[in-house]
Amino acid sequence: MADPQSNAPSRADAGLPTSGVIHVRTRLSADFTVISNALAQRPGSAVTVGVAAYISSLPDGSSVSIAALCKHFTEGEILISRALRELEEDGYLERRRERTPTGQIRTRTYFYDVPGGNPGPPEPPKPRRPRKPPAVPAPTPGAVQETVQAPVPAQADTPPPLAEAHPEAITLLAALRRIDPRLVLSEQDAARLAPGVTRWLAAGLPPTHITDLLTAGLPDRLLTRPAGILAYRLKETPLRAPARITAPPAARTVAPMWNCDGCDRGFRAQEPGHCRDCRDHGRHLSDVA
Repeated sequence: MADPQSNAPSRADAGLPTSGVIHVRTRLSADFTVISNALAQRPGSAVTVGVAAYISSLPDGSSVSIAALCKHFTEGEILISRALRELEEDGYLERRRERTPTGQIRTRTYFYDVPGGNPGPPEPPKPRRPRKPPAVPAPTPGAVQETVQAPVPAQADTPPPLAEAHPEAITLLAALRRIDPRLVLSEQDAARLAPGVTRWLAAGLPPTHITDLLTAGLPDRLLTRPAGILAYRLKETPLRAPARITAPPAARTVAPMWNCDGCDRGFRAQEPGHCRDCRDHGRHLSDVA
């Protein structure tokens, strides 16, 4: 008696999908990076997702400037700059200007696993040894006491006064809300952004071109303040002056052809008469005689 035949799939294949990708999972214990599905499956540019995954895999302190990223990827600075701008607009990347203990201003870049996260609590300040106050001598009769005032600490990242900003830069920034009503800037924000706009104007960029660079491609939802997005574009957008348009050379006019009244040879001139040879030898005088 023949063995019964069955067309049913084997148990090993029962749980596999009929189409699409099939993952072969390997549990990693070292040299791996965890990123959220929201970031890995972000719709849009694949360059943006790739740059985000690469930044997530880097250790703290690594450079993530446009120049450093261009050395790693084959894409140019325009695509890399656009990817960083999209990550900042989505809330994954943030650049902050902070003051160091020595008083210098530096820019720190924070990359969040979840948009809008907390970069972590600040490091607790180191305890300082209490200093003994200087001994104040007793005032002598008739002496004038001098009052020593403690120095006022400098404020971090104080913007220049609005009155010192370039008028054309302030006008350009104030007009951005006409193109996008969300780009409403305070006087303090305008004072911070004005030097960057002034630098672009000095490089030869027309105001209309600067406006396009600041307002083009903004997302439907702004996850950060408009001033932060504009500051990032002013700092990270490659500065290129537009090509100068040169007027085409004027067409050369050709004088009409005439027959010389003296020798009947052809010559070009604006008006009929005698050719150059006849004028030089005075033949036209004999004709008149």
